[in-house]
Amino acid sequence: MVHAAAPVPAHRLIPSQFPPIGLFDTVARAADLEAVMELAGWTNDRLVAERLGRLPRAEWAFGRANASIVMAAFLHAPVSGARFSGPDLGAWYGAARIDTAIAEVAHHLRREAFARRLPTARRRYRAYGCRLLGAYRDIRGLHDAALYDRSNYAASQTFGEALRAAGEDGVIYDSLRHQGGVAICAYRPSKVVEVVQAEHFDIAVAIDSVTIAVTRLGAGPPQSRRQTRP
Repeated sequence: MVHAAAPVPAHRLIPSQFPPIGLFDTVARAADLEAVMELAGWTNDRLVAERLGRLPRAEWAFGRANASIVMAAFLHAPVSGARFSGPDLGAWYGAARIDTAIAEVAHHLRREAFARRLPTARRRYRAYGCRLLGAYRDIRGLHDAALYDRSNYAASQTFGEALRAAGEDGVIYDSLRHQGGVAICAYRPSKVVEVVQAEHFDIAVAIDSVTIAVTRLGAGPPQSRRQTRP
């Protein structure tokens, strides 16, 4: 078993349509966190309540900047799960480079457009940088067709959830959406620290093209660039 530290910083993009709400950033106790979640209506969602029950209290993120962003990644999981995490509990996915994070979200944006029978899709994202503590199972360079299947996550979810159940911190792996890119799946909210919001990006894709149109939105005039997915 090979383990490695996560790159610093690790980058993550979150759709800007979900505004940051600092419900948990100033909460001092786990008991207070439960009360805040109930007051905010988070636990009215059956799936969210069930996921919270699966997340040990010792792992809850609160009392620090952007703790709500971290908790949301675990409690609002995709209905079909992600590459190394099933639908029962989310995970924090990040990338060693912002270009890799862009390629990853653009891939899913393109899939969404295809599913909705739209020729194009565009969305704005907020970028976050963070430090991921711990040691991550390093499968970079591993020639395993099942774990690295481009569309079927059955084997990789089974692999990842077994690591989570065994107390592992997560997985560091080769990005399938950005050649040479490195991606990370972290299973412990308590080890996602020093989360800082960075710039915003406007990302546009077309279902019949691998080109990603990216506009950086920040202080000063927007900066545009085009990124091509390999």
